[in-house]
Amino acid sequence: MLPDLAPWRSSRDFRLLWCAGVVTVFGSSLSFVALPLQLKELTGSTLAVGALGAVELVPLIVFGLYGGALADSFDRRRLVLWTEAALGLVSVLLLLNSLLPHPMVWPLYAAAAATSALTGLQRPALDAIVPRIVPHEQLAAAAALNALRRQIGAIAGPALAGGLLALARLRWAYAIDAVTFVLSVLLALKLAPSPASHDAEKPSLRGIAEGARYAWSRKELLGTYAIDVLAMLFAFPLAIFPFLADDLDAPWALGLMYAALPAGSLLVSLTSGWTSRIHRQGRAIALAAASWGLAMAAAGQLRNVWLVLLLLTVAGACDMVSGIFRSAMWNQTIPDELRGRLAGIELLSYSAGPQLGQVRIGGMAALTSVRASVSWGGLLCFAGVGLLALGLPKLMAYDARTDEHARRMRERRAAVAGPPDGEGARGVEGAGPAAQTPDADPATA
Repeated sequence: MLPDLAPWRSSRDFRLLWCAGVVTVFGSSLSFVALPLQLKELTGSTLAVGALGAVELVPLIVFGLYGGALADSFDRRRLVLWTEAALGLVSVLLLLNSLLPHPMVWPLYAAAAATSALTGLQRPALDAIVPRIVPHEQLAAAAALNALRRQIGAIAGPALAGGLLALARLRWAYAIDAVTFVLSVLLALKLAPSPASHDAEKPSLRGIAEGARYAWSRKELLGTYAIDVLAMLFAFPLAIFPFLADDLDAPWALGLMYAALPAGSLLVSLTSGWTSRIHRQGRAIALAAASWGLAMAAAGQLRNVWLVLLLLTVAGACDMVSGIFRSAMWNQTIPDELRGRLAGIELLSYSAGPQLGQVRIGGMAALTSVRASVSWGGLLCFAGVGLLALGLPKLMAYDARTDEHARRMRERRAAVAGPPDGEGARGVEGAGPAAQTPDADPATA
């Protein structure tokens, strides 16, 4: 049941980026709570808060796809460094706006759009590094460890934000966030290069289209994307948590609400040793997503804040199970030369859904009620996942032991790995000379 630490032991760079990721997620979680709360205080509108998702969606789509192409064409470490520094600058701008006598609304939307664009550029590079360093049989364990890293920051950040925003001002959340980016950049500077393939093409629409054609040809991959988008579209209530806390007469619980989802995810991550022994990952994804919807539907019906927090925790656990197996399927079967572009598509699947979900839940809450929008969304999620499971037989039949793509990737990795030398497998398929030297282990976040 304990987490498998083999990927942590295999790579110095994995450990560096794991620590940098904890710092970054912790700080970003402060702003994640502060920004919608500030918008609520300035406008008092559920639609205005829900509109954050609409503002973030277009930059995410455009830069996510382009970021995937960049990750296959340039040094992935360099992409991570520059985007991390730019994200820190966005936090500084939010801080400056909060210091004004009368903070403006439009900078909040501008910051949300910029953060979405930079995330779209960065995340494919981070995801594409994973299969380069982690042995094929440890990919599920690596996904669990990366999730554990995210959840540590995502729990501590909102929990601190709830108390910080109750006792102090929004500016402190933005200030701490900016400082965390400085620390994460300093850690990332110590990483070894992660160069592109020596025959990699420049980013182009043709290259992006090639990745999209590959994804379309893999119906089991399409299934993982579709289920995640549907679950987030209908059952992702974060945008209206400030209003849900008020509806439950528990404004003090706002930080706990934001922390409940990652707390459930953390419970799964801390007991994730079993995930490496699950091979029918498509079925696990569908079951976890359906359970996520049911938990959200029940949370919308209850008036006891502690029961709501419990159900949000259960939902977070289900989402983590789905996330671990989605990541494992992707990394087990997608060739390295396409990994960045497919990571861009994956970014859209697990990020566009939440952005659209914010618009959906904010609009539905305005038309009905806050709790009805949460409950009906969960029921629609459950029904939608059931229909997708019936219509996607390749996803439900996927088995990592026998799937032809997974088997091919195992063979390719074994051919280029070489003998072990105490630091994990060396050599990266398709990578340049720097990636094949002892001091150039590509890393993952």
